[in-house]
Amino acid sequence: MKKMIIGISGAIGSFSEEAAEYYCQQNQIKEHELKFLISVENVLAALDNKEIDLGIFPIENSNGGIVYEAVIAMSKHIFNIEKFFEIDIRHCLIAKPGKNITDIKMIASHDQALKQCKMYLKRRWPDTELKEWADTADAVRAIKEGELPETTAAIASRKAAEIYGLDILEEGIQDLKFNFTTFLAVTKK
Repeated sequence: MKKMIIGISGAIGSFSEEAAEYYCQQNQIKEHELKFLISVENVLAALDNKEIDLGIFPIENSNGGIVYEAVIAMSKHIFNIEKFFEIDIRHCLIAKPGKNITDIKMIASHDQALKQCKMYLKRRWPDTELKEWADTADAVRAIKEGELPETTAAIASRKAAEIYGLDILEEGIQDLKFNFTTFLAVTKK
């Protein structure tokens, strides 16, 4: 059996990676390879160009609402929807090792993660600069590699912190205890 190539709208350690692994487990897809394509547009373009067999990306969150990036990208492509599915999203505040809460001057993450933590950010970080980033896990990578200042924290998954060797300052910072994101699994039409 041929290995399935799956394109996801995220970096290594992203919630899209978690969604892809969940999808593969639920559908008993053992032989697969993930391509970390960061954006929904990149996933759908790769699908059009037959570079991937399946695309997985988020379309809506129970707290943050519609993923506008996905809607815009979907309007430009034709594809088949194989499945809608949900995963629970637990956000962490992540920073360089040795940094503590008082060191943080900026928080970076995907627009959806910032929306899902909006009340937490207003309550806990009212005067902190918020910076939108293309992907939650990619913000963690950018902190590790110095692309973002070392006084920056990212909102991302526990797995992203582990992969990039950064510290979790706080866990479960999403506004809703039950914070579900709906993902699509799509194939070429």
